[in-house]
Amino acid sequence: MDTEAELSERDPSSAPAAVPEKRSRSLRIPDRQAGPMTWRRTALLGAVCAVFVLLLSNYVVQPYLIPSGSMEPTLKVGDRVLVNKLAYRSGTGPHRGDVVVFDGTGSFVQEPPEENPLAALAHSAAASLGLAEPDETDYVKRVVGVGGDRVVCCDTKGRIEVNGRPVIEDYLYPGDMASRSRFDIVVPDGTLWMMGDHRSNSRDSRDHLGEPGGGMVPVDMVIGRVDWIGWPPSRLGSLPGGGRG
Repeated sequence: MDTEAELSERDPSSAPAAVPEKRSRSLRIPDRQAGPMTWRRTALLGAVCAVFVLLLSNYVVQPYLIPSGSMEPTLKVGDRVLVNKLAYRSGTGPHRGDVVVFDGTGSFVQEPPEENPLAALAHSAAASLGLAEPDETDYVKRVVGVGGDRVVCCDTKGRIEVNGRPVIEDYLYPGDMASRSRFDIVVPDGTLWMMGDHRSNSRDSRDHLGEPGGGMVPVDMVIGRVDWIGWPPSRLGSLPGGGRG
């Protein structure tokens, strides 16, 4: 029997086993892919975002929904403005011409209305995000006089005077007078004299002259300065400058 026949008749199991190729480590370790977003993760992410926005709203910038036409044409009903809460943190108080949001408790409102605590908390949270109208004690007005100013209405041309100088109020609602009611007041230190730009449609410091506090708003009740209009997109931008004396 020749050598080739002998080799073909051998048991195949007697042949040396083939050495398996070395597999890469990556083939032996399954890929770990991110699992689907579960409702718990979604809820946690939503809670974190909500807390962040609330902290931002409470300490830095707060959205504020304009509820009335008292500041037209500067601010319109439904505008959402951004209130800069850091504007006066450096120790400088509001200036004449600034548009500010303030808590009118004790000046424009003597006693805040009673509310259900839970409903009040929910409403305040929604209002702080600009999703609901502000609290009934919150107002947006323009600073016309600061502590020490003498504010008089009106001069012979129907203009507001501050410290004997007429104020150029080119932000007034078209056709409005500076004020139909006459007054001559001195603003106490630490307080502000506030008026709306739509003078014939604004309840402001003029309407509280005979009440405790005389319509003066304490500086420490100011929540912040209105610097920007954030909504609607057609009105997006910074607020026009204040009055000039």
